[in-house]
Amino acid sequence: MSIWWSLHLRREAASVPLARRFLLGTMESAGVDPDISFDLSLALSEACANAVEHGGDAGFPDAWEEPSATAGGQYRVTAYLDGEKCRIEVADSGPGFPARRVLHDAAQQEHAAKRQHDTQLPEPQYAQHPPLTAEDGRGLCLIEQLADHVHFGNRPGHGGAVVSFDKVLKWREGALLMVS
Repeated sequence: MSIWWSLHLRREAASVPLARRFLLGTMESAGVDPDISFDLSLALSEACANAVEHGGDAGFPDAWEEPSATAGGQYRVTAYLDGEKCRIEVADSGPGFPARRVLHDAAQQEHAAKRQHDTQLPEPQYAQHPPLTAEDGRGLCLIEQLADHVHFGNRPGHGGAVVSFDKVLKWREGALLMVS
């Protein structure tokens, strides 16, 4: 059995805890280990907060809004839980990410070492770490630390950013979706 859901949320601060609670409730019902649930809910909160703050009007109408909808925009959260992992995607209709993400030095060196053994590994995208004195800008880096795989991209043809991440699940004893 698997669980899949998608939420279309207004770009309002109140939508962030709503999405987080929805995810936590789903994982609690399914029997996901609480530590994994916490990591994924924190990563989701960061991705949603970015969509609320940066996912606004990029000079074109929001592809998910009705023409009569109020200005302010929407964003979409999609989650998929199966027996092995949880995959989450947060997509907005803002300006999107710059054409190329700046690679973090330590992560780049680690990946280069792995590529020596497997030349088929794709080049990863890493968020640039903000200065230590910055008051914000750590969300994407935090998502990278909490998830197993992360992808930052742009919605083709529509504009807007897409943050997708996944994590291998651990289960409580007697979990509903436990791998058989």
